[in-house]
Amino acid sequence: MLRYGRTLCGLGAGAALRGPTGRRGLLDGGRARGVSTSWSPVGAAFNVKPQGRRWDLLGERQGLFGVPELSTPEGFHVAQKEALRKTEWLVERACTTPPGPQTVLIFDELSDCLCRVADLADFVKIGHPEPAFREAAEEACRSIGTMVEKLNTNVELYQSLWKLLEDKKLMESLDAETRRVAELFMFDFEISGIHLDEEKRRRAVDLNVKILDLSSAFIMGANFPNKIQKHLLPEHIRHHFARDGSYVVIDGLHAEASDDLVREAAYKIFLYPNAGQLKCLEELLSSRDLLANLVGYPTFSHRALQGTIAQTPETVMQFLEKLSDKLSERAAKDFEMMRDMKMKLNPQNSELMPWDPPYYSGVIRAERYNIEPSLYCPFFSLGACMEGLNILFNKLLGITLYAEHPAKGEVWCDDVRKLAVVHESEGLLGYIYCDFFQRANKPHQDCHFTIQGGRLKEDGSYQLPVVVLMLNLPHSSRDSPTLLTPGMMENLFHEMGHAMHSMLGRTRYQHVTGTRCPTDFAEVPSILMEYFSNDYRVVSQFARHYQTGQPLPKAMVSRLCESKKVCAAAEMQLQAWQLRFSHLVGYGAKYYSYLMSRAVASMVWKECFLQDPFNRAAGERYRREMLAHGGGKEPMLMVQGMLQKCPSIDDLVGALVSDLNLDFETFFMDSK
Repeated sequence: MLRYGRTLCGLGAGAALRGPTGRRGLLDGGRARGVSTSWSPVGAAFNVKPQGRRWDLLGERQGLFGVPELSTPEGFHVAQKEALRKTEWLVERACTTPPGPQTVLIFDELSDCLCRVADLADFVKIGHPEPAFREAAEEACRSIGTMVEKLNTNVELYQSLWKLLEDKKLMESLDAETRRVAELFMFDFEISGIHLDEEKRRRAVDLNVKILDLSSAFIMGANFPNKIQKHLLPEHIRHHFARDGSYVVIDGLHAEASDDLVREAAYKIFLYPNAGQLKCLEELLSSRDLLANLVGYPTFSHRALQGTIAQTPETVMQFLEKLSDKLSERAAKDFEMMRDMKMKLNPQNSELMPWDPPYYSGVIRAERYNIEPSLYCPFFSLGACMEGLNILFNKLLGITLYAEHPAKGEVWCDDVRKLAVVHESEGLLGYIYCDFFQRANKPHQDCHFTIQGGRLKEDGSYQLPVVVLMLNLPHSSRDSPTLLTPGMMENLFHEMGHAMHSMLGRTRYQHVTGTRCPTDFAEVPSILMEYFSNDYRVVSQFARHYQTGQPLPKAMVSRLCESKKVCAAAEMQLQAWQLRFSHLVGYGAKYYSYLMSRAVASMVWKECFLQDPFNRAAGERYRREMLAHGGGKEPMLMVQGMLQKCPSIDDLVGALVSDLNLDFETFFMDSK
């Protein structure tokens, strides 16, 4: 009956925690909060180094995210013990409460109680720099996971929800969001096979445990480097790789290396088939299929796609095959361009090989459009980019981002910034903790984590959402602030799209708060932000040279945007290497979601924002139709509400293909 810990990476979500302290805390019974004197402009906060923590000397240490127990690693044990105690009380309430809307509220509070520990721990176990905190968080995740397994096989708890769903008249009396949340809880229950007889239920539990173990093993194997004795590699390329005694360690594809032999060696060694990893993947796929069959689905993908935009694997295949057909001619031309470029640079060895496309497509882009990142970085200081986001959110949604000083112990690293998200009339909406800078042992992925999900509490107040955005940006230097490449700037906008979804998905239930929605819808707000980040009208609001104040020339933005279309059809067609593709775990049967979300985002951009990216009426409609519901409404209904039509497969495919069309008018104007 419970889900937690889905993190949106690269492309995040978790759930809930006790709110930060009262003085910064929740909206009081829905009353708007005014501007705090502790808030400061967001741009300046990101272009200066933290001046120590002078304010930390005042007052008591509060603990991570303002949770008093988490001032030390041992606090996780206290927090999980309290969560488990409260869980038992809530289970008793759920089992003794007559069926009705109160049943759904109790289930949601039960979910919130466990998620506020589990999801916070999910972030801390990978994001905290101190091993003791990471280990304590890992233990908390295991403890809560064990409780979730126990609840998912609690027949009495299941029956309390079943009685509600079986009473058709009572269900019809509930509002749409409450009905949907009740059905989602039931769906999660049935994945565990609780509706089956005792023997099948035991098999379902065993399969769930096996799938978890296989998933962990597969992810480890997917990221594990390969070694080869160094004498087996040509001497002149060995220095490109790490060394371990008499071995060379290959931990990636080195796709951007200019030496063909380096790319070839990395490709062949890193992707060399591993029998153990193949066996692990085959067992994982087989176990998923067995579990899906056991709980009543024809395949794992039929189960995984329930409630998504696509709904069925047949729709997904239709979408992918139509897209592939539309791209085939363009992709063939892309590969021909790459062959020509390789012939030009390396006439003695001009056959295009599997390790070549990423490198040669990059060479073509650079040669044709002169998009050397160092030319752009001075215009994209981190502070300027944050101010650009602030301007955009203010014009579109009436929202302002303010920097707020965290209390002592509230953050896990001195360079983490805390942002208050404030609406012009509704007041404080939530908090974003910005963990943006590189450090040792930090994961090399850009991620969004929901630490606390929004929900309407029993006393009528609203539990504010709290999220973490984790990036890997360079630190500022003595001579300059942190400067972003165009790719880093786009990723920042992408992740802030997730954050705004969390802030504005103000649902009654935390089970469907913010990004807690189907995967093929969760990426729409973040990808839509990429379209804003590539529009000169938006970029011109903030892109200034950090030394001279000179604005970024329009021609440079145009070249950058057009360069992304070079070889894009070929890149869209390229397939993953299955034994190294860790997304087969987190996005099993759902990796199409990136493409479908991009198609929807493209349609929303063209229909609603292309004419005027700062249109407040369109921004309010976007909030009302797409962001406000979180996962509390069928995703296609949200898309339909925004576009005023239900897009067909042809519409979605057409949107992606049209994005690849070169803007010749802009190109010729800019090249004069």
